[in-house]
Amino acid sequence: MARPGAWPPEPAPLPVPVPDNHTHLESDAGDEPRSVERRIADAVAAGIDRMVQVGCDIESARWTAEAVTRHPELLGAVALHPNEAPVHAAGTHASGLGYDEAFAEIAALARAPRIRAIGETGLDYFRTDETGRDAQIAAFRDHIALAKELDLPLQIHDRDAHADVLDVLARDGAPTTTVFHCFSGDAAMARLCVDRGYYLSFAGTVTFKNAHDLRGALAVTPLERVMVETDAPYLTPHPHRGAPNSPALAALTMREIARVAGVALDHACEVVSATTERIYGSW
Repeated sequence: MARPGAWPPEPAPLPVPVPDNHTHLESDAGDEPRSVERRIADAVAAGIDRMVQVGCDIESARWTAEAVTRHPELLGAVALHPNEAPVHAAGTHASGLGYDEAFAEIAALARAPRIRAIGETGLDYFRTDETGRDAQIAAFRDHIALAKELDLPLQIHDRDAHADVLDVLARDGAPTTTVFHCFSGDAAMARLCVDRGYYLSFAGTVTFKNAHDLRGALAVTPLERVMVETDAPYLTPHPHRGAPNSPALAALTMREIARVAGVALDHACEVVSATTERIYGSW
């Protein structure tokens, strides 16, 4: 899905380079679309020198598996998004693949050396109604099992489904490394996730003026459990909310993370960078 609009200006570079934990470079964006090479170069110039490219449908997972071999700044994650799983299960997906076929392809792509995570997977009760929830939960459990089998981190998508996401992780047993992509809970949920050993990745939403609960969640999360992401081309940070997003703009979110955490920006960057590389390995 394309994200229209004028591109925001490039941010001032960070003092220490940091990875973007979650981006979708295959997605078109901007009234004047920019190449993948341009968006990567802009990110590097802003101090976002590494990126986790996420393919969460069959087409973008295939794209991701190929792109990470061409761009050394990228590592990959692959999965069937929670909103994709019910469509495959119903046999109505545009790819023509049923769920079993689609998941088998994801599992095969996940075995490539530069695919370093399973995700994004989880539950989404905003776009999928109750008729699709059983298929979402079944797919979520399959992805948890795959992450364990391959000893890969799991990137969680959780939209309007906090309780059920946490319940499935508790019942099935979370993989050794579990990351809540675009964390959207409050301080109480953040504390619970930290107690369970999960990591929380914050997107541009934490910079929004009305995101008081989200900043409260960040404030109670140890910096060693925090990562930064864009989810580009969406969730563009303030003051460019609504414009197309790109990995470079993680620099703005990183500044807000440091501010809320009450630490110097260079220290925050060093910690977040080290955490991200510890989870995914070297680029």
